[in-house]
Amino acid sequence: MLKKLAIISTLSASLLAGAASFATAEEPRSGGVINFVAPYGSSFSSLDIHASAQVQDEFWTKAIHRSLYDWDANDSKPVLGLATDASVSDDRLTYTYKLRQDAFFHDGKQLTADDIIYTYTRIMDPAKAYPAAQYVSNIAGATEYNEGKAKEISGLKKIDDFTLAITLTDPIDPGYALMTNYTAIYPAGAAEKEGYFTNPVGLGPYKFSEYVPGSRLTVVKNDKYYDAGKPYADKINIMIMGDASARDVAFRNKEVDVSVLGPAQYVAYKADPELAKNIIEVAEVYTRHVGFNPDFKPFQDKRVRQAINYAIDSDLIIKRLAKDKAYRASGWLPVSSPAYDKDAKPYPYNPEKAKALLAEAGYPDGFEFELTATQNESWGLTIVEAIIPMLDKVGIKVKAKPVESSVLSEAVPGGDFQAYMWSSESGPDSLTALRCFYSKMPQASCNYTKFNNPDYDKLIEAARQAATEDEKNELLRKANNLLQEEAPVWFFNYNKAVMAYQPWLHGVQPNAMEMAIQSYEKLWVDDTAPAR
Repeated sequence: MLKKLAIISTLSASLLAGAASFATAEEPRSGGVINFVAPYGSSFSSLDIHASAQVQDEFWTKAIHRSLYDWDANDSKPVLGLATDASVSDDRLTYTYKLRQDAFFHDGKQLTADDIIYTYTRIMDPAKAYPAAQYVSNIAGATEYNEGKAKEISGLKKIDDFTLAITLTDPIDPGYALMTNYTAIYPAGAAEKEGYFTNPVGLGPYKFSEYVPGSRLTVVKNDKYYDAGKPYADKINIMIMGDASARDVAFRNKEVDVSVLGPAQYVAYKADPELAKNIIEVAEVYTRHVGFNPDFKPFQDKRVRQAINYAIDSDLIIKRLAKDKAYRASGWLPVSSPAYDKDAKPYPYNPEKAKALLAEAGYPDGFEFELTATQNESWGLTIVEAIIPMLDKVGIKVKAKPVESSVLSEAVPGGDFQAYMWSSESGPDSLTALRCFYSKMPQASCNYTKFNNPDYDKLIEAARQAATEDEKNELLRKANNLLQEEAPVWFFNYNKAVMAYQPWLHGVQPNAMEMAIQSYEKLWVDDTAPAR
């Protein structure tokens, strides 16, 4: 007996507060050009999203590609994207999808079950270490295929061209994993064809037009997009702007239609009566942190990792440098998570406790390590420079290693670091977020600190089998608290995302997954927009 799939949002209703204020009474207008921004680097790392672990690459992906599920930013839940209907078996392990028959790739090829099977199989390629593998690994047989023990993924079954069955290893909602841009569906065989990654073809609302490395990627309207009436804009220029001051100047000069605000701009825009009218704020599901590589001997000792958490005055950094555009981290899961423990306390600033722990661990005179980071004022070198003197006070010498964001996104999954600073996805699905510390999760996927704790593993395994959401969340709370105690990272903060948009831009969504990742097909400009 099959029952209809019911996808339940796990995000706090508080994230939705004020969402209606972004709606407009005006009818959407077709036409015009939108100048969007990709704010997290000086380039795109790849036009193969399966091979990327970089949020920067999601900006172009969201325009060109589509995944089996999509994320509804207004209701904060995954929804069916490339399927019109899904049924789930009584044991909650097998989902049967009726695929859209009005979805066509930009080259005219109709979407079929073969394309989805091809995509997920490619992502789990045993010869590759695709970061996207973490999102597909819960499909039955995916791990065996990835390890070279099987010739295909047993959990993927084509019923007919437009019906696909996916069997999972655990009874968890697949929507959270299969909605990510990193699992975008490619046409079967496309990735092996010469030129595909210089002119990517997808199912999205916009077609690839031009890429100028280091400058912009331009997409044009897909008139055959399956969502009738959309997209609205004729063209979108996705401008690469990793520098906050450059975005600020361009936004004030009306050269771009949105600007992701850093701490300094946040304060300035809030104080400006006009600019303050068009600001959207969301508690994003990202945790900023410093990760420790256990291959570096000092970090093998929990007391050393805890000492670093005690030695850093996180509240001071958030107030002075982040300008309060952040929430203090008391573990890995953010405040918006249903498994967040509201009674959990962050590590207090206690340098004397840090010194005592270092002495107990055999480092009374401290030690030295290298910290790899990129140029980002919210979670990069600016923060590293602030923690260096704090750690120096307890005897720990830190040498900053500056790298480009694209280099960081390769170094971290590859384990090429002693310590790194990054901002990682920690929601909206609490189980998926905490599985990144499960011992069987490969470092290349998301267990960047190679965390291995049997008690933690048992909690994650129990949560995967939990009969109810309440039972699952209670187990995940315990896992999150254990993670905080073990301290595989320095827990810094959860992001408060802020984006400014021009008064002529409409349809902006309060996306708690990543504020700057917008569903472009819903954006439109009125007739007051500058002619472009």
